[in-house]
Amino acid sequence: MIQFLKESTFAVNEVFNKSWELLKKHYFSVAGLCFLLFVTSGLSNYLATTISDFNVVLSGFMAFFFMVMYFGLNMTLFKYILSLIDGNHDKKLIQCIPSSKELAYFFGAMLSIMVLSIALLMILGAVSLPFLYLFENGDNRMELMSNFTMFVVFVAAILTFILIIRVAFYPFFIIDKHAGTLRSLRFSFALTKGNVFKLLLILAVFAFFQLLQMYFNYLEYYIIFIILNLVSSFLVVPLASIVVSVAYRSMMADYHGGEDPKILNNIF
Repeated sequence: MIQFLKESTFAVNEVFNKSWELLKKHYFSVAGLCFLLFVTSGLSNYLATTISDFNVVLSGFMAFFFMVMYFGLNMTLFKYILSLIDGNHDKKLIQCIPSSKELAYFFGAMLSIMVLSIALLMILGAVSLPFLYLFENGDNRMELMSNFTMFVVFVAAILTFILIIRVAFYPFFIIDKHAGTLRSLRFSFALTKGNVFKLLLILAVFAFFQLLQMYFNYLEYYIIFIILNLVSSFLVVPLASIVVSVAYRSMMADYHGGEDPKILNNIF
């Protein structure tokens, strides 16, 4: 177990070191795309809220438009970073814009993940339903049922979180391997097999920074909060985008799951 932790930590450190070097060389291009994502998100929220007071249909259309634009920019960013990792520094940004088919695959996979998450919650609820009868005649029946329900929701949240980690790399397979909706999800599931702990370590680093921001905001240390927010916007977010891309390339270097992996063969 100790050896496994050492190997995982070393692998994560290697990913961060490579990502940092890449960010230093191509900071302005990567940070510029991240800034466009920030502007798109902010403009979307502002227009959706403003237009909703005049026309709900137009507000919904604008929200959909900016959602497509936001995730299109996100895929462009990842495709551009992958080209930098591969040493293709001459590739233009316009060549990294995803096609309409790739966007359709992306949203299809996103919808599939939502359906899987809901199905997981429903299955867990159906399995847990018979246990509610254990509290039928208890003295603290309502309290016990409430606690049990909270426990079921907590377990469902953990399983959903793990599911999202396992399928989180589907956009890379769409833009890098031209995989379709379901195939990209199967690829991601196979790729992350045995790498969940490393991904959790990477996630923990960025989650710690976000928690630090929330902590200083809660203490009303607004100057420190603003400084951390600026660091997050201009450094952490671009670095996180590169780290995820480098992690994908690193895992792909050791991938032996074949061209048509099956989910059942890659659960554990």
